Amino acid sequence: MFDLQALALQADLTRVWTFMLAREASSMTFPHLGISMGHHEISHHNFEADKLAALTKINVNQSELFANFLTKLESLKEGSATLLDHSLILYGSDLSFPTVHSQHNLPIIVAGGAAGRIAGGRHIVYPGDTTPLTNLYLTMLDKVGVPTEKLGDSTGKLNRLEV
Repeated sequence: MFDLQALALQADLTRVWTFMLAREASSMTFPHLGISMGHHEISHHNFEADKLAALTKINVNQSELFANFLTKLESLKEGSATLLDHSLILYGSDLSFPTVHSQHNLPIIVAGGAAGRIAGGRHIVYPGDTTPLTNLYLTMLDKVGVPTEKLGDSTGKLNRLEV
């Protein structure tokens, strides 16, 4: 799927796409990783060693797939830059600690340069009370030229994503 998305972007068939690896309460298994338990069951691990090990395997595998996707976009030239430089991509989860459905300190990656509107290569930590996630979505819309005043339960744009 990542290869198809890269191809669609490269061919300029689309500039907007979404891709969800699995729905939130997925019972998907991962036989290619030797995991027969369902993802939802694993995510509610309650610190059980076998479930934590399986969740780690899944997260590493999915992160590697995403990293390969970014590498592919970085290799595709678009004018004097790359497809990654011209893209803005969000990867992450709406839960940081699924066992208790925590939405604090979310594991989110924002990749790409949004055609020079965002500086990359940084690790930004926002205060623990920075909520909701729709504030990031609102900011991302602004960075790709779709200024929007409000999105869902957003309370304002985030700072520190500037170039």
